[in-house]
Amino acid sequence: MRILLVEDHRELAETIAAGLRREGLAVDLAADGPAALDRAATFRYEVIVLDRNLPRMHGDEVCRTLISNGHPARILMLTASAGIEDRVDGLTCGADDYLPKPFAFAELVARIRALIRRNQPALTPVLSHAGLRLDPNLRTASRSGRRLDLRPKEFAVLEVLMAAAGRPVPAEELLERAWDEAADPFTHTVKVTVSRLRRKLGDPPLIHTVPQAGYRLAAA
Repeated sequence: MRILLVEDHRELAETIAAGLRREGLAVDLAADGPAALDRAATFRYEVIVLDRNLPRMHGDEVCRTLISNGHPARILMLTASAGIEDRVDGLTCGADDYLPKPFAFAELVARIRALIRRNQPALTPVLSHAGLRLDPNLRTASRSGRRLDLRPKEFAVLEVLMAAAGRPVPAEELLERAWDEAADPFTHTVKVTVSRLRRKLGDPPLIHTVPQAGYRLAAA
């Protein structure tokens, strides 16, 4: 799942992004409001973590613009002020949730995952297909009861494929959904990750290559 983190404090932003990537999330960074809007217009994000006190454009205005533009991402507002008035103002402008600084990293992750679930109401909490079982909340996956030891990107690719319910998923979409803007689109990253995932899933093969269309899971 792809996240946009909008935070002007560079060291804090990089620290949070590194932690979220370890949790298996793809994270892009923006340091001010206009940069955030540019990225939101270019990429699909499940959640936008938005600092309220931003340079060039206030976070409230960024939030209102995202809402008026119909961006589908859930918005988690961050602020250094814990006052109830600030919280009300942030939620009034359209934010889905609010987290005062300083915060525990575990709580940030929990709130992001809760917003991701809210942004995908059609998906069941636990995905299953042809003996595969994937729990996005516990970050566990198994096949026919056998626990799968998946790397974060392998887990993310499998989650996208299972959510597609048999639809072929282009490599470009996998790159966009499971990686972030730091990924090189001209590398064989997706192909290598899918190859590793196939080996770990075992036989009979479950991930099929669809010529000119991408990858899909075999029919159940």
